[in-house]
Amino acid sequence: MNNFYDILKQLIKIPTVVGYEHSFFMYLKRELEDLNVTVEYYDGVLVAKGNNPTSGYISAHSDRHGLICTGHNEFQYAAYVAKNQSDLDNVSNRNQMLKNFEKRFVNQKVQAYEPWSGSYLGMGTIENAFLCERRNNIIFKINEFDHLFPGTPIAFMDKLQIGNETIAAQLDNVLSVAILVYMYELGYQGTAFFTASEEAGKSWRFLLEYFRRFDITTNELLVLDTSPYKTIEDIKLLDIVLRNRDENAYFRSPLKAKIKKIALKNRIKYHYKDEYLKTIMKQTNTKSSLGITELGRIISASKGSIQGTTLQVPTIGYHTVEETALIQSIDSILLVLQKLYLEEKNV
Repeated sequence: MNNFYDILKQLIKIPTVVGYEHSFFMYLKRELEDLNVTVEYYDGVLVAKGNNPTSGYISAHSDRHGLICTGHNEFQYAAYVAKNQSDLDNVSNRNQMLKNFEKRFVNQKVQAYEPWSGSYLGMGTIENAFLCERRNNIIFKINEFDHLFPGTPIAFMDKLQIGNETIAAQLDNVLSVAILVYMYELGYQGTAFFTASEEAGKSWRFLLEYFRRFDITTNELLVLDTSPYKTIEDIKLLDIVLRNRDENAYFRSPLKAKIKKIALKNRIKYHYKDEYLKTIMKQTNTKSSLGITELGRIISASKGSIQGTTLQVPTIGYHTVEETALIQSIDSILLVLQKLYLEEKNV
């Protein structure tokens, strides 16, 4: 497991702001090729292939939240820029969002990088976040960044914190990327997809386009990610998070039964996130979304020619540099993956 955390520590240091993932993909490509893995790069998706590419299809988005320079000493949330959301007209809780951003990001250290090469362009600190009423959007101020030009990505700076029971960093979704690299170290010979712009709602298009490009169909696409919860007590009740469905589609894959069987056999604690959310809605007498996932969009758009399921690590502090997961959860997800793809005949 020390190798896994070494991989994770290094990947965390490489910036990959949503919409500006190229330099991270180049770093990842080198690391995978060093493991004798074949790597192909398409628009919005880096594809890794072992010696038996059809033995598994696992996906993880590679982008992370960050900021983008939009003018002289002016910065906006990169996910909004990447999905061409120029204002917050369709966001009902703008003021609450601003408060959340202030709580998460003010006084946060950040680094600027050249989007193509990944070259370091300087370090700064977020001084303020405010709602510009004229433009109806949230603007960030960062010291020491007067020299930057529009289009420069700004990544949050953090490093992996390892405690007795937990790890913390901006885990979404570098944790899943590290898991996939580690799986190749362990001998995984299937295919892995590293997608771009998931935080802007675009990654599913890149992955679906890849499947269509090569006329590939499968009912065993496994999508890895983190899944947010409110308290440490919540995630201590869980090791892994599964789903029957999301807002867009039902997940109908043999992988669901296989993962459940592995979990039961190895005393891995799990629940289905959609059922959990329905229970909360019933208890609070409210109606809300069951969540939108990359996989659900792919299933819906492909009309079921691509099917699969999700496997997620429960976390708290979602979308911050202090997102926290239990080490037990990481051990559990690695065990499930090894049983599925390295020891399947023994499941």
